[in-house]
Amino acid sequence: MRSFGAHLCAAVAAALLAACGSADSPTATESPSTARGTLVQDPPLRIASLDAATLQAELNGTATGAQLLQLAGAPTCGVDFYYIEYWTVGGHNERTNASGALMLPTGSGAKCSGKRPIVLYAHGTQSLRTANIADVTDPNNTEGVLIAAMFAAQGYIVVAPNYAGYDISTLPYHPYLNADQQSADMIDALAASRTALPQSFTPATSDSGELFITGYSQGGYVAMATHRALQEAGETVTASAPMSGPYALEAFGDAVFFGNVNIGSTVFTPLITTSYQNSYHNLYVATTDVYDPTYATGIETVLPSTLPLSDLFTTGKLPQTALFNSTTPVTGIPQLDAELAVPANPLFALGFGNPSLVNNNFRAAYAIDAAQHPDGAVPTPQAGVPTAASPQHPLRQDFKLNDMRNWAPQAPMLMCGGDQDPTVFFSVNTQTMQAYWAALPQGLVSVLDVNAAVTGADSPQVAALKTAFQQTLGQIAAGGGQQAVVQAYHSTVAPFCSAAARGLFDALKMPGE
Repeated sequence: MRSFGAHLCAAVAAALLAACGSADSPTATESPSTARGTLVQDPPLRIASLDAATLQAELNGTATGAQLLQLAGAPTCGVDFYYIEYWTVGGHNERTNASGALMLPTGSGAKCSGKRPIVLYAHGTQSLRTANIADVTDPNNTEGVLIAAMFAAQGYIVVAPNYAGYDISTLPYHPYLNADQQSADMIDALAASRTALPQSFTPATSDSGELFITGYSQGGYVAMATHRALQEAGETVTASAPMSGPYALEAFGDAVFFGNVNIGSTVFTPLITTSYQNSYHNLYVATTDVYDPTYATGIETVLPSTLPLSDLFTTGKLPQTALFNSTTPVTGIPQLDAELAVPANPLFALGFGNPSLVNNNFRAAYAIDAAQHPDGAVPTPQAGVPTAASPQHPLRQDFKLNDMRNWAPQAPMLMCGGDQDPTVFFSVNTQTMQAYWAALPQGLVSVLDVNAAVTGADSPQVAALKTAFQQTLGQIAAGGGQQAVVQAYHSTVAPFCSAAARGLFDALKMPGE
């Protein structure tokens, strides 16, 4: 979601930088413990502080800021931004540190102090190792500004980890889409933030006991995994709102390997294989087992990177779109070979070229296993369909291990996304989970497709959200055509789905909060 609010972030950054001079925290004490969930520095550093009037003025100063205000509403509270460091684990249960943001509502209003609900937020895929969601003075940190305006400025305490492998974390890789590790990371950030609350500049602000979980894209997956982990541990989850996440990983992987190549796949694939190789040690002996020799050398350390993606593409570290080779792999099964040919769909065809990132042998082996041990949700989601019973290919085994089709929520959940998503396919992920949970009590799990037409069954709020979303996409298309829509799709869905998430949370929090 990098394109959302770039000018907005610059404006807010200027205001925050002006506020930083008086934002220093008292002398902190460093904890000697490295146990999971331990806050390293207590109190944590307060990066900056904005009152409600200043935040609103800065947001109103740009078109994207004004749009965000229409979705989030005028700030009720100011926001204090804290930078936390805490201890967690890596994908193989190795001890490591991580960092993140703690955002506290401030002000004299009843909704800005005292006992407040917590929003535990999981961010989307980041390619830059230096990414820090706590630093809202960074013009690229659009997600930090979004959650500050949508949640913290409306009276929610916000906890948003950077994840292990980013910012100051010493873990040399990121455990991408590892459900156990990423949910542990979220829970550890939550524990550290709760420790920090009494030592903040507003010590009267405390945890009400209500916990809401949300996140977008990768973060949608992490939010769902965290809901599951907390529920299994017997902890309180008031509600969750995963947004546009790759929940049905095995089905999604099968769709991609059979030629439905998603936008961004040459970035996601190295993150996934590096994550699973470090976590489970089962994907390859040498990187050339998976990757074309053009890209195999150094692929394990290419992401997350200290360089922008454009540099990785121009220097030949990664291909921009060519995930698979345009020469069809030979499986020995004529029908399967035909299915693996370059697809007619022009968007999917962008994912093919020569040289490609993934080699033909690896793709062929994956496809043979998918044909012999099919996932019942591909090509059409079906009620109650689980993952493949016994996949033999190591990547499919890892996908199955981290697939979300193995539990059922007991607290309300809203899944929000758009069925034109070119990156995380709505039908393969959100609708597969919806079908899997079809037998749950009505209303426990709800789905919002912001691309769908308004119907008579929609509430006024949902109807307005859908209408505004379509108008926004229309404006983008008019300004730059279909390519602009593809590039901006995620940056448009994120704030609209976040508004839907806030609507759910507002409806479920205790009266008066």
